[in-house]
Formats: sequence, C-alpha cells, structure tokens
Amino acid sequence: MLSRSAFTHLSRGIARQSNKDQLLARAFAAKAGQAEVVLVGCGAPNRGMGWYHAIQMLEGRCASASLDYIIEPWFLGGGASGPGGPEFAEWATETASTYGTTFVGTSITDLPDPKQPRLALISGRTADNPKLLSECIKAGCKCIYLEKPGAPTVKELQEMKDEAEEAGIEVLMGYNKNVCK
Repeated sequence: MLSRSAFTHLSRGIARQSNKDQLLARAFAAKAGQAEVVLVGCGAPNRGMGWYHAIQMLEGRCASASLDYIIEPWFLGGGASGPGGPEFAEWATETASTYGTTFVGTSITDLPDPKQPRLALISGRTADNPKLLSECIKAGCKCIYLEKPGAPTVKELQEMKDEAEEAGIEVLMGYNKNVCK
C-alpha cells in the first residue's frame, strides 16, 4: 500500500513525457468494468484536493475507477523546482512504479485516445477550469467530475454547463457539507 509520506525521486524527463506513441505502448491499468480516470490538477502530496482523490482511487476505494493518467500543470511544469515540487516528484515516481499510473505532463492534449470509458476529475485552479473542461471533452472524456468551485463566475459555469450538454457529457460537481457543533 502506498504510504502518504514515503517518496522516491522522479526525473524531470519522465515527468514531462508527452510522446503519445510512448503512452500508447503502456499496458493500460483500467480493466473491464472500470473507467479510465484522468486526474487533472493533482496538487501537492498531503495538501492538494486532487492528491486526496488520487489516494482514494489508488487504494481501491472506488472499484469502478482506475487512475491511469495524471496531468499536473504546475508541479510537472514551472513549479517543479519550487516549493512542493520535489515532494510531488518523489510521490509521482513511487505512484508510477507501484500502480502504473502515467504522469503525462502539463497538458490534456498529450493524452492518447481512450481505450476504456474515460472520466476526468478536474481539481485544478478555479480560473483554469473552463479551459480544462473544454479540453477534457475534446480528449474523449464521457463524464467529468468538477471540483468546487467549478468556475470563477456563474456566467462561466453556465457556459461550461451548456458546452457539456451540447457534447452529451455528464458533469458532476464536487460538494462538501461542513458541519460543526
């Protein structure tokens, strides 16, 4: 079982792999009855909401989901050497070797065509979500789980809803109900 604090090192060359032919050669982890999940915006280990979603899938808490790809615009891009970057790289190496998850890079456009029904879990920056949703639809995602808040404005959220409906894509919105005594 993957430890939430045990890490190893990932070279930047592997982290930024974007050659679709190399990705197609990978033995896909999604099995019959499972969705091929693309996590967009993982965030920092032990801090990012996307990372917590990743852990749930990697630990088998959602039997119908296989975390096959991770797109991380910050830590696999400009933030790789900044705060949290080395810890992300270590976690990415361990995750790739233990579970076979492919860290594609910074862009959804680097994904190969889906081999199973594809679900995107978008847990990126709110300002990026409208663009990320559009890219996920173009990448063949049949269902999109959008972490809250979905967009910077209600207008943008409505436009995203309209785009998804036009494409026949189901979008589920993340929600937390915080209760205290």
